[in-house]
Amino acid sequence: MKVSAVVVSHGHADELVVSLPALARQVDELVVIENVPGSVPPELPDGVRVLRNERALSFAANANLGAASTSHELVLVANPDAVPEADAVGILRAFVEEHPRCGVAGPRMLYADGSWQASRRRFPTVGATLVRRTPLRLLFPPLRWQRRHYVLDERPDGPVPAETMLGAFLLLRRTMLDEIGGWDPGYRMYCEDIDLNYRAAKAGWERWYVPAAVVRHEYAAVIDKRFLTRHTLWHARAMLRFLRKHPERLLVLR
Repeated sequence: MKVSAVVVSHGHADELVVSLPALARQVDELVVIENVPGSVPPELPDGVRVLRNERALSFAANANLGAASTSHELVLVANPDAVPEADAVGILRAFVEEHPRCGVAGPRMLYADGSWQASRRRFPTVGATLVRRTPLRLLFPPLRWQRRHYVLDERPDGPVPAETMLGAFLLLRRTMLDEIGGWDPGYRMYCEDIDLNYRAAKAGWERWYVPAAVVRHEYAAVIDKRFLTRHTLWHARAMLRFLRKHPERLLVLR
């Protein structure tokens, strides 16, 4: 199977200088979407195509645009600050090839300093979300108290099933994307990766965490650092959209 890669850049030209060369040598096709002017460096690896938007689109809409402009069965969607180690894509590709019902495969993610990043997670619940997105997080730090959501007590060395994974670097089967209708562009920002994984699960597609594939990712976690910003409002709206689409999650409190 060949891999088409899609990278959405919204003012991340500096990050692309590092990530694109590492990614380009591992994939068969690479498209960068310039969501706003100046988001792509002047020099690019050979063969990289650039799609320039006339107006900024949501991440999910850009992911769909990138998938539609590429041709291979496997579609890798990556953030500009996600830097794959050698053969990370090849490891994910080999796993998906061997597991025909795997619709989503994600790597082990590390911060730039090499420390572990909680990228494999369980689907959100109402109670846990209230703690993470309100001042309650000051009393109950999520990465200490929400061990179940962040799967903190499991750091497997081999592939394991996942409920959902961070959307910063995901290898997706195009057949699955076509079946579930792709990413939901109605999410302005946040939760589009959770929604994609949830709809994949509903359709019977497996999601796998493959830790042999390693990606360095400087996860900004903007909404984890401040309250009452436009980002927290965007996240709240995204969670409300997720709950409207999947009201059964209201019954899962913790």
